[in-house]
Amino acid sequence: MRWLLSFIAVFLFALNAWAQTPLAEPQQKIDELVRLLQDPDVKAWLDSRKQSELATPVSPAGNSALAKWEAGARLRVNQILSAIPAIPAEVTAAATRARREAASRGYAPVFVIFGGLVAFGLAAEAVYRRFAARREALLGRLIPIGIFAGAMGIVFFAIDWPPLARVTLLAYLSAFILFRLAAALLSVAAMRSALRRRLLVLSGLICFALATAAVGEPLGVSPEISYAISYCFSVVGLLLAIEAAWSIWEGGRAWKVAITAYLVVLWLVWCLNMRGLFWIGIYALVLPGILNAVGRLALSFTSDPGSLHGILVARGARAAVLVLAVGWLALVWHLNPDTLGQRDPMIAAFFYGGLKSVLILVVADLLWQMARGWIDRTLRVSTGTTSLAPADAARRARFRTLLPIFRNALAVAVAVMAGLIVLAQLGVQIGPLIAGAGIFGVAIGFGSQTLVKDIINGVFYMLDDAFRVGEYIQAKDYKGTVESFSLRSVRLRHHRGPVFTVPFSELGAVENMSRDWVIDKFRITVGFDTDIDKARKLTKKIGAELVEDPELGPNFLEPLKMKGVEQFGDYGIVLSFAMTTVPGMQTYIRRKAYAKIREVFLANGIAFAQPTVQVGGDEKGAAAAAQAIRAQQANAATPAK
Repeated sequence: MRWLLSFIAVFLFALNAWAQTPLAEPQQKIDELVRLLQDPDVKAWLDSRKQSELATPVSPAGNSALAKWEAGARLRVNQILSAIPAIPAEVTAAATRARREAASRGYAPVFVIFGGLVAFGLAAEAVYRRFAARREALLGRLIPIGIFAGAMGIVFFAIDWPPLARVTLLAYLSAFILFRLAAALLSVAAMRSALRRRLLVLSGLICFALATAAVGEPLGVSPEISYAISYCFSVVGLLLAIEAAWSIWEGGRAWKVAITAYLVVLWLVWCLNMRGLFWIGIYALVLPGILNAVGRLALSFTSDPGSLHGILVARGARAAVLVLAVGWLALVWHLNPDTLGQRDPMIAAFFYGGLKSVLILVVADLLWQMARGWIDRTLRVSTGTTSLAPADAARRARFRTLLPIFRNALAVAVAVMAGLIVLAQLGVQIGPLIAGAGIFGVAIGFGSQTLVKDIINGVFYMLDDAFRVGEYIQAKDYKGTVESFSLRSVRLRHHRGPVFTVPFSELGAVENMSRDWVIDKFRITVGFDTDIDKARKLTKKIGAELVEDPELGPNFLEPLKMKGVEQFGDYGIVLSFAMTTVPGMQTYIRRKAYAKIREVFLANGIAFAQPTVQVGGDEKGAAAAAQAIRAQQANAATPAK
């Protein structure tokens, strides 16, 4: 880095030294040229040259766009190479014109005025910094630069400067402000200090080169000299970029050589006046990093990246960068009509179509991100339904069911529409494509009737609100909790763990076990001598205790009740019980009710029925029965082989 900066300093000092050489009086040269053009011999020689050029046959190959572009590029390179030695004289002449004009009107030299304006702007910035709190964020760095630019602008536009001094000051003051803006952006970017220093030097060089190119024509510098100065600056910029690649790049030697070759190729493309291709190469090199940095910087201005404001800020900032890049590329392409691509209408149409396609994709991506963000936020809000009214809970559950399907359909629709518009911008006739897609869709529909049947059945299941995500359903041999949907199938999670992916056409009648409420009924057998009224009162007491339980109470819609005697069994009286609970909690509550009934019934002398065997006959029969029981117990105790 040091040797490169030393080279630049020596180069600038050499230009300054050459600028001090005396320049011949331009008026004398103009008079001499007019005198020579009026000479008869010179006029005759010019006429003969013109006739010889008209008489020279032009080959068909010389009329091609490629041949014309090659001849123009060769002529431009030769002009620039021949103009490089004349740079010091032209720069001296331009500086002399600006100095003489300023002196003739009583003004100081331009560089003195430039220094005074910069000093005034810095003084205004220092006053602001003294009374304002120091902030390290990007906005805190941009406000002082705005104060600096505003103070200089007020003084600049308040004074009637000489024409040449006005143009020169405007160009270099703008370049200085741009350099400070670039420095502020680099100061908040997440990068190493070595890379930041090199990018700062490269930014300063680019700003100075742009200002020098802008003042060339107003100061009377010929276009060839301006091109030559630009090429000299480009060489210095190429050396800076190569030095940064070899000093900072963490890849291997092969990667560094590849980056160097890529930079050299970009420079050659720029030298050949292929500016559109040059900027495309620059975008491929730096645009991904710029988009990531801009996205991170934009997210720092919002507290919720998933909100609509966060999506607009982050995606909008990236979209603005892409729009500016596309606009600059279109401007560069428009301002270079002599390029090879501009002479071919097909290439020009494809280029402009590609730029419009980029803008279409940016808009489509922004709309899709906004829609997806809204759907995701709605799904997150719809997960908690325990504290809502039944109608609101049902509505949110329906959202959780339909929104994923709507999100997938919207993604397909946005992708198809954006693709068709892009093809139309690229010159492709999309009418036949749409007609062919319709015919192809009909053929696919006939060939895949099962798929179409699945999709149509799924649509009607959704319209009927037969089930929602999170509900427990049973259809034919499939049962489980609904986890998700696709366009053709539903995903069921069995309570033991297995997952069923069932096509909609295979569901048939659906038994929804999680909708609104559940009546759970069970039976208990007690002895024949049980007091039924006492059992009813105890059951009512148990139901009241279960409702008052802080864990079980919110899940009851109607408390536990004993319906009465269901039937007389072989061993006792069968009692029927029932309760109404929220869906999904009936099994858990039933287990708690079983334990509570057993405890209370046994404590109050109500015995549960047990199977008994009565053996009649003499003692021999009783002995035989006892022996049979012992044999049966022995067989039961013997382990299975």
